[in-house]
Amino acid sequence: MMHRLLAALSLSLALAQAQSPSKGVMKPLPDVKFEQDDDVKCLASAVESGDPANGPSTFILKAPPKCLVPWHWHTAAEELIVIDGSVLTEMDGMPAHSLTRGGYARMPGKAKHQFSCQSKTDCVMFVTFDAKYDIFWVKNAKKSKN
Repeated sequence: MMHRLLAALSLSLALAQAQSPSKGVMKPLPDVKFEQDDDVKCLASAVESGDPANGPSTFILKAPPKCLVPWHWHTAAEELIVIDGSVLTEMDGMPAHSLTRGGYARMPGKAKHQFSCQSKTDCVMFVTFDAKYDIFWVKNAKKSKN
């Protein structure tokens, strides 16, 4: 399990380094400056690397218990790595999974998905996008049969 977490973190760090090759970055979690999300008020995020408006990027997200990010999709592919907590992750056409520390999910571009923090403490996640960030909310979404 720890090997997967280290591999996932190495992947995120490699992506961050590839996006800003001229300048290294080291930041302890307590130094992250989270901002409240405009759409999902219970969610806080910080851009860790890249330029979401123009290309690939990495975010760190923090969600309190019971915070739900409802059904949505992105043009870019999204990868999620859980750092702390238990995150119920759902993707259209797949069974839901409760991901814990080191858990990983990849949502292809335009794949409908949602997630929620199922822990008694905050959930912390890294999320990367392989292209410009956008988000499209799914109205009246119904989970597909698995």
